[in-house]
Amino acid sequence: MADMDIREMDATAQLELLAAGKVSSAELLSEEVERAEQHKVRLNAVVTTDVDGAMKRARQIDAARAKGEKLGPLAGLPMTIKDTFEVAGMPATAGLKRFLGREVRDADVVASARAAGAVIWGKTNVPVMAGDYQTYNDLYGQTNNPWDLERTPGGSSGGAAAALASGITALEIGSDIGGSLRTPASFCGVFSHKPTWGRLSQSGHIPPPPGIFIEPDLNVVGPMARSARDLRLLFGVLDGKPVKAKPVTVKGLRVGLWTQDPNFVLDAEVRTAVEAFAAKLEDAGAIVEPIVPVDSRVLFDAYIVLLLSLLGADLPAGFRNSMLAARPAAAVARKMGAGSLSWAAAALAYTASHREWMQADAARGALGQQMKKHFERFDVIVAPVNTVPAFHHDHKPMLRRKLVCSGGQIVPYLANLEWISLATALKLPATAVPAGPSHTGLPVGAQLIGPRGEDEKVLAIAEAIDDALGGLFVPPPPRTL
Repeated sequence: MADMDIREMDATAQLELLAAGKVSSAELLSEEVERAEQHKVRLNAVVTTDVDGAMKRARQIDAARAKGEKLGPLAGLPMTIKDTFEVAGMPATAGLKRFLGREVRDADVVASARAAGAVIWGKTNVPVMAGDYQTYNDLYGQTNNPWDLERTPGGSSGGAAAALASGITALEIGSDIGGSLRTPASFCGVFSHKPTWGRLSQSGHIPPPPGIFIEPDLNVVGPMARSARDLRLLFGVLDGKPVKAKPVTVKGLRVGLWTQDPNFVLDAEVRTAVEAFAAKLEDAGAIVEPIVPVDSRVLFDAYIVLLLSLLGADLPAGFRNSMLAARPAAAVARKMGAGSLSWAAAALAYTASHREWMQADAARGALGQQMKKHFERFDVIVAPVNTVPAFHHDHKPMLRRKLVCSGGQIVPYLANLEWISLATALKLPATAVPAGPSHTGLPVGAQLIGPRGEDEKVLAIAEAIDDALGGLFVPPPPRTL
């Protein structure tokens, strides 16, 4: 192993070495734990561990392998889990001290990974209740981006993405209601897959708070990795069956490119990187055509109501009452032109009536029909993930935060919701892949959005692109770590 760093290989390569007996599960676990400790102060990606329990399991798998026993597809592979999932033997806090000390069982997807032979040894950091594009909380502190420690790794799967990019883990499980799988992948230069809504179980995920057993609208659970083939591997494990799809090649792939939209802001650095990525696809034989898939004003207005009315259920009573009191003024402000990212839109959405929710649901249904027609012409839609690349840490109250584009334009913080809203609101699968660096060297991600229910197809396309372009993952420069 002296000629290579196994921790920077993808999971598939690590599993091949495990199967061949070139490294043991116990050795690989020790390597990953050591790297997490090396980066603890700088990154703070892994926030709690059960190394003793994991080492016991790793040695059991090593012994079973030595006896020639049949093992699962992840046999002996160490991995970490986002701290919004319940994992037996470790706290599941979602960043809140009051959730410490509970006895928990494995979330459904965690149980699936464990049954496949994964050795789960740590939990990765999240924002409080998975509710931010930055990963920090009073319990575990701030997680930093491995590309620039002064910047956020994204949220809410920020600890997961930082751990993947820095070689602490080869696989992770994240979740996404407002880009929480895709944003960290984009900011840290790794891969993630937001499945079709309902495809994977949310049982054992926080939010909702412990003891509430629902599958929230919009929210999904999905895999994160350093390669597209690893996404397919882990998705198959979590879904309960291997991912099968028709063979895909980039040559002849029909791509709708969505980087220009009259209603969504996009930093020039992000647009340049995503369009350069699309140009590489063209060079590899894809057929790329610019597209504006839907009326983004209708889309975003519906998404904000669907999202904030759901999140509003968990708001403190005082905040919710203030939003209710603001409704009359908010309605006037909206009529006078206040936009979808304004305080007025937020107040109305947080306190939406069931009738207002139904109107938003009807709007997304109509948009979904439009997307079905687009997918008769295109295999996937390629779009940015975020308005800007990873931004500097900013812990001001959320309504006082702003995003600053490379050209100096200042936009609302929640503009981060814009480009992810299509796949989320319409429950479409979307795979985030590294598109390339910005002018300043930060990673920029692109999302491959596909037809509802066709996760296998989108994952196969992502893998074909990853192969055709020579491997999209690039590790962060050693100097930052």
